[in-house]
Amino acid sequence: MSDGPGPAPAADGAPAAHPVLSLALVSMMQEVHAHFGGLYLLRSDEPVLEMAVHAGMPRTFAAPWERVGLSAPLPVADAVRARRLVWVGGEEEMARCYPRIAVVLPYPFALAALPVATDRKVYGAVFVTWPGTHPPELSDWERDHLWAACDRLALRMERAAQEDRPLVRGADVLTEPAGAVADTLGSVEAARMVSRLPYGLVSLDLHGRIGFVNTAAAELLGRPAGELLGTLMWASVPWLNDPMYEDRYRGALLSQQMMSFVALRPPGEWLSFRMYPSTTGLSVRISRAKAVAQMASEAPREEATPPRLVTISQVLSLAGALTEAVGVQDVVQLVWDEVAPAVGSQAMVILGSQGGRLHVLGHRGYRDPHTVERFHGLPLTERTPGTHALNSGVPAFFGSQEERERLYPGRQETSDGFAAWAYLPLIASGRPVGTCVLAYAEPHVFPADERAVLTSLGGLIAQALERARLYDAKHRLAHGLQQALLPHTLVPPPGIEAAARYLPATHGMEIGGDFYDLVPTLPLTAAVIGDVQGHNVTAAGLMGQIRTGVRAYTTVGQAPHEVMSSTNRLLIDLGTELFASCLYLRLDPARGRAVMARAGHPPPLLRRPDGQVRVLDLAGGPLLGIDPDAVYPTTEVSLAPGAVLVLYTDGLVETPGRDIEDALVGLGRLLSETGAEPLETLADEVIRHSAAARTRMDDVAVLLLRARDDA
Repeated sequence: MSDGPGPAPAADGAPAAHPVLSLALVSMMQEVHAHFGGLYLLRSDEPVLEMAVHAGMPRTFAAPWERVGLSAPLPVADAVRARRLVWVGGEEEMARCYPRIAVVLPYPFALAALPVATDRKVYGAVFVTWPGTHPPELSDWERDHLWAACDRLALRMERAAQEDRPLVRGADVLTEPAGAVADTLGSVEAARMVSRLPYGLVSLDLHGRIGFVNTAAAELLGRPAGELLGTLMWASVPWLNDPMYEDRYRGALLSQQMMSFVALRPPGEWLSFRMYPSTTGLSVRISRAKAVAQMASEAPREEATPPRLVTISQVLSLAGALTEAVGVQDVVQLVWDEVAPAVGSQAMVILGSQGGRLHVLGHRGYRDPHTVERFHGLPLTERTPGTHALNSGVPAFFGSQEERERLYPGRQETSDGFAAWAYLPLIASGRPVGTCVLAYAEPHVFPADERAVLTSLGGLIAQALERARLYDAKHRLAHGLQQALLPHTLVPPPGIEAAARYLPATHGMEIGGDFYDLVPTLPLTAAVIGDVQGHNVTAAGLMGQIRTGVRAYTTVGQAPHEVMSSTNRLLIDLGTELFASCLYLRLDPARGRAVMARAGHPPPLLRRPDGQVRVLDLAGGPLLGIDPDAVYPTTEVSLAPGAVLVLYTDGLVETPGRDIEDALVGLGRLLSETGAEPLETLADEVIRHSAAARTRMDDVAVLLLRARDDA
């Protein structure tokens, strides 16, 4: 449901100022003392929740979730789908259950989401949040107030819909920021007093704009007060233009807890910033960070090392990198290349489960591989940090060997010289799929915000790992199917030498419909090569049926044109929408000839004993699977001793941006120069020198046949 075209006009023609939804949301937040919230409406034309109004904080805080699909793993969507209250009691629970939110907002806060619905219809959803000081459980009175407010709003929306009276969205609501300091303190003398303080004071509104700055703050920031007022501090002061500093502002507002950071004012002065939040904005105290400056001056000059993961932009970058992983080993390598350096880890191992036991999926950084091998095959019932994280879904952080020893005595043999560990459960689709273990060379303190970020990354790694394991399983199935359907060996008749190569496309499942075969039938032998449309399991399965059909029709003694016609009707009878090209030939080495039939397939090449190469101009019919009455004429070709027939699929010669005639000329030149080589060597050379085969946008199959003197 949407709010309709807008508010009903008042008597004077202006819109009636009756912001129903805004007032309902603000009233609900006030009843339960929440400080941030939003109300979504369910569209009538698609399963999407759209944010209608927002209150308490800048709308940009929830900008990534302006539109939420009902299938999305987000609290408001879950609340609507299950018709229940969704409660997230803190940052660690948010990181476990909703890593998408925790990655963008890795701060301590609690959240509740509820559907706005009657027994007959869902109208939308609401979320509200509390600072990180809220108890981990929602109280009964808060739960009752939230449900009652949502029920009242749903009934109001139902009546409005029945009366065809659109509700008014109203505007987003931010608590008005405090006035000037002089107004707040009640006298000009108070403002003068603040101005005389030896440290800087800055007042920021909820959007981060500067509303007041005293003389000391202006001097410390290096900008006149008049140029700072009304601007964003991290935008108007160049050396504060770092995502980490804005991140602290967002964290202070959402958690309603004091946040601090130190920043280097060029060329070498360290300043300390302390942010004191309220629901109206923030007060910032700025002073010289003497202790930090002293440590900086006493520290040895070394090359700068990359900082640990602290900013949203870094987390989002890591999330983007994980989406590029295809297989399990890609995930392992990306975690090592991207995640471990960002969080300061010196080693990592990713564990999965198989048959009730731990299974090492990959590891990096361990000096002794046997350390990791001890994990492999460990029963999930054995009490270790890795098995506990996988079984319970709860992360574990050990800042020192002593901390881990207290909970898991006797496990020190797996330390391998490391001194701190983070055990991150990998949970995807609501179930554990593994554990990521990050090891640190030195004792390491894991503050709450870092634990939240690491737990969130565990959720992202889990999703990438689940996709990768599914891909690997499909790939193994596809590879096994491909190998089963292609001939393992070629048994040519006397007088014929044969060699074949198959390469799957480098994109997709690495499986396709290209095939070849050699069918011995005395006194003649048949050879076939073909290409079924597509690069998937369906194409491979159909390829196997076609190959089996060709063998059957050949065995019963059908002539080449009859084999092609019968295979064409078979493909049509199978009811598939895929087509296939095919080249079939009957070899008669004793008489030095071959009879060929072609169905939309690229023409073969013939290298004569004198080294000349020509493209065979064969009569042919349409692709298999199009016309049940198609006719496939035959062509007889002379095959002198020493001559080489080159049968191939279009993946060998077709590549984007290159003319196929140029590719055939290049292939002919190669055959002319190297055609006298042993046939296996020639097959390798054909594959190696084909540009199309190297990029492999399509499958490549090659079948080489050479006539010998011993026919």
